[in-house]
Parts: sequence; structure tokens; C-alpha cells
Amino acid sequence: MTSTLPCSMPGSIDPLAHLTTEAPSSLFRILGTFLAMTAGDSSLELVGALTEGLLDTPSYALAAEHLRRDPACAALIDERWIPGEQNLEQLAALPAGSLGHAYAAALGRLGYDPNLHAGMEPSSDTVYVELRLSQTHDLWHVVTGFDTSVNGEIGLQAFHLTQFPYPLAAVLTAQALLSTTIFEAKELPALVQAIHTGLQMGQRARPLFAQRWEEGWEKPLEQWRQELNLLPAQTLVAAPGRQGAADAAGVDNP
Repeated sequence: MTSTLPCSMPGSIDPLAHLTTEAPSSLFRILGTFLAMTAGDSSLELVGALTEGLLDTPSYALAAEHLRRDPACAALIDERWIPGEQNLEQLAALPAGSLGHAYAAALGRLGYDPNLHAGMEPSSDTVYVELRLSQTHDLWHVVTGFDTSVNGEIGLQAFHLTQFPYPLAAVLTAQALLSTTIFEAKELPALVQAIHTGLQMGQRARPLFAQRWEEGWEKPLEQWRQELNLLPAQTLVAAPGRQGAADAAGVDNP
């Protein structure tokens, strides 16, 4: 039987050679998790595996370099600032309308632990960037107003992409577009609108990565939004069956 794969001839370039000689060792893990997510696996463990694979690529270093263009982001990365543990009961006791009160209410409804990252020590700038983004993901949901439906989550991922080239956001957005196109084509216009909204909001807003939210729990949420030039996204209601893995990583609208 004759192979249908392209063959290397003298003086020609083997189009498959880069898979073993130039591509990062994590390539197949990234592709495997991408395909598993597209097929419907919604586990957070899979998102974690995807993140680990992407951390092995140059994309995260480029993201950290991009963030360093902003002095406040650069200072945070240099310091590798990680706040102490958060007490949801104390945050819930803050005045209604404050960031801390809204954050505590959101996490309380979903039963999330705000201290999953407490005590972690990042070993590099890239690891710190991902750690801080993961630690504040729920806060970004609160301040932007994106809910935790699939469309709301991908809208937030798109928001990241016009703030800085976040690798995980790029892959999750691409994966959502692919799976929606194949399996839920009727939902594609709503997803595209969510992405459009996120891109516009992220481009207009000041850098969210630079914020030390935990030092301003008492500040009113609306004041945070005004200072950051954030117009909160309209609530994006997911169609039945469109709750996904990223769903569990975020919070409801305050």
C-alpha cells in the first residue's frame, strides 16, 4: 500500500519534521486537551493540563514581557506579590456595594474557596503571571460583569486578549468557537457577540492585571469600575446545556 503522507525528497522540506524537531514537547498534550474539551470534557483538571502545557511554550514568556510594558504590572511581577488568605465572612460583612462584599457574595453562592492559591511561591515570571491570573479570575468576573455561562466565560477570555496576549485565553476562545460551530451552530452568533463585547471592553479598560484588589476591598465596586474605565458587560444568558469547564472557574454577576 502506498502511503498518502507527503514524502521527503532530495532538496524538499518535510512538512511533518517540525513535529519532532522544533515543536515543544507539550504540543501533543495541548492538542489532546484541546480536542478533549471540544468533544465535551468539562473538567477543571483538563483546563489545568492545558495550562501546564502552554506554560512550556514561549507564549507565556511573551505575555509576561507584554505586561511589563505597563509600570504597575511590571512592579507586581518584580515583587511577585501574592496576598494573604482571605476571610469570606469578614468580606461579606463589608458594606453592600463594596468590592469585597460583592466578591464574597459571588463566591458564597458558588461555594468556592478563595484561598486555593495561598502559600504558593512562583518559580518564574511566567508562573507568577498565571498564578496571579488564576487567583484573581473570579474577581475579574465580578468587576467586568461577565457571568459564568459559556458565553460569559469566553467573553471574559476575549477581554484578556486585548489587555495582553494571554495564551490560555486564546486557546479557550478558539476551542469555544470550534466546538460551538460544530455542535451548537445556533449559538454561534451569541458567542461571537460575547467575544466582541469582551474585546471592546478589554481594549478600553485600564490594565486589570496591575490592580491590587485585595488592598481595596472596602472601595465601592462602581468606583473600581469608573477608575478602570470599565462598563460592565450585559448579562450573557447561556442556552441549555452550555455550561462548561470554565464555568466553574468564575462567579455570577454581583
